[in-house]
Amino acid sequence: MRVKRIVVIGAGHVGFYVADRLSRKLKSEIRRRQVEVMVIEPNQHMTYQPFLPEMAAGHISPRHGVVPLRRALKRCNILTGLVTEVRHAEKTLTVQPISGPSREVEYDQVVVAPGSVSRTFPIPGLAELAMGNKTIGEAIWLRNHVLQRLDVAAATPDEATRKAALTFVTVGGGFAGIETLAELEDTVRAALKAYPEIDPDEVRWVLVEATQRILPEVGPEMGVYAAKHLVKRGVDLRLNTQLKSCVDGHVVLSDGEEFDTQTMIWTAGVKPHPMLKKTDLPQGPRGHLRCSPTLQVEDDNGIVEGAWGAGDSAQVPDLSGFAQWCSPSAQHAVRQAGVLADNIVATIRGTVIKEYKHKYIGSVAGLGLYKGVANTYGVKVKGLMAWMMHRAYHLSRVPGIGRKGRILSDWILGLFTKREIVQLGEMHNPRDAWEALASGEERNSTS
Repeated sequence: MRVKRIVVIGAGHVGFYVADRLSRKLKSEIRRRQVEVMVIEPNQHMTYQPFLPEMAAGHISPRHGVVPLRRALKRCNILTGLVTEVRHAEKTLTVQPISGPSREVEYDQVVVAPGSVSRTFPIPGLAELAMGNKTIGEAIWLRNHVLQRLDVAAATPDEATRKAALTFVTVGGGFAGIETLAELEDTVRAALKAYPEIDPDEVRWVLVEATQRILPEVGPEMGVYAAKHLVKRGVDLRLNTQLKSCVDGHVVLSDGEEFDTQTMIWTAGVKPHPMLKKTDLPQGPRGHLRCSPTLQVEDDNGIVEGAWGAGDSAQVPDLSGFAQWCSPSAQHAVRQAGVLADNIVATIRGTVIKEYKHKYIGSVAGLGLYKGVANTYGVKVKGLMAWMMHRAYHLSRVPGIGRKGRILSDWILGLFTKREIVQLGEMHNPRDAWEALASGEERNSTS
């Protein structure tokens, strides 16, 4: 009997949970070598993205916020590489491994869940100045960069350089932007106790948001509370404002304000992974994979057999009536993954598949240490209780008992110890010093 291969493209919230559930539901078939579950992902880990702001702030060790795929998905075949093309008509895809030539992979069922990437615009200077916060590498870079700005400001005699170093700009007022800004503002305020050369009033945080409100996910009332709370902390909120230019760190806003900065955090939305353009699968007007409520890919003629999609890269109808399409959130991704995996199992075993319908339970957001907002089941909570709800919810969603224990230990330790303010900026270019030394020695030896 030929082995039926299920390929999962991507190991984010959808891909990881689909593979994990399939490996458990199809345990006997996998053991008898009737089914193979293959996960294709360029990284060897799954990142729990809601914890990225806390990783940037240093509350959680970066290693504790990621899940090693080979350890967590023991019954799956892990292929570390990037999918460069999908030819579903032939049920074949092309993978570029991390090293060596590309390879072809055949499959019977494919789950296309590469996730999303930061949505950017052709703003002059943006590519050179800004950084997102969607990956573990970006979170680490942001922490090191922000803390390093304090050293720059404390050491320089130039007033313009000092002012630019102490001006921090975030573009985008959704979950990612607000939580990242709030956590880093907390971090800087704590770190300033060790910098007598810097007056806290010199530090400026600016939030640029193109719409009239922030945190729309928690509702108008909690969004207004969050805005007032940030203003009390000294954050300069620029609503109904767009970034026009940031060439060489000189920021120009649509409201006429201009100033210099060395730090720009870009969190102005996401878009489907560009890998989808390299497939022959149907896509919606914004580049998402077109999916039915059963999470099967569909085109104008109906269901595309053997192809599935969910999460940020998929356009899935919201049967709850809350919106036309399911939002690109971890809440939907995790729940869609369970339904998708069950439907693949049902397809293999010849039983009935079901539609994805999830009642919106609300949202929680952290605003820094001991601060947050929540709107769950219509109940609005703010402050310490909302912060505790935020941490409890996400801790419950992290895969693995050991992972939960490590994160919890990070939090408990943080309650009794001072916040670390060490930045390891040299880790981003560790070979620079070596290459300079080696090339210098080589020149000396030939002279």
